Amino acid sequence: MRINTRIFGEVEIDDTKIIRFANGIIGFPELKEFSLMHDAEKEDGSGVKWLQSLQEEGFAMPVMDPLVIMPDYNPQVEDELLKPIGSLDPDHMLVLVTLTVPSDIKKMSVNLRAPIVVHTDSRKACQVIVDDEKYPVKYPIYEMLQAAKKAGE
Repeated sequence: MRINTRIFGEVEIDDTKIIRFANGIIGFPELKEFSLMHDAEKEDGSGVKWLQSLQEEGFAMPVMDPLVIMPDYNPQVEDELLKPIGSLDPDHMLVLVTLTVPSDIKKMSVNLRAPIVVHTDSRKACQVIVDDEKYPVKYPIYEMLQAAKKAGE
């Protein structure tokens, strides 16, 4: 499949790289097919990737591994919420959180309350809501990313 993306220009997406959300994602239930992309040349160590919609070429959402900014991230999720992707074990599970990057980049945050869970074998995915006040919707990360960047230099 060939698509023209806002961030990466025209790209070829192999069928084996398509992630399918049975119920779409929060706020965009009609968007059900995505591909996870990143720019290897601009990799800055933050682990930021893009969840690129295959149905709406102009829609790409920045995402990252929550363990990069919260090593003990381990929300409890009801099994019922994960039913759309089938049985999971940690070796075949990818968890991502969405980033919000406002005009004031210092207010950058991740949503720890609504992680995206991907079954890496079947590439089925769902976004779930975590019912735990410990995980905020807007968890500030700018300073953490800056500190990690300096540590890596």
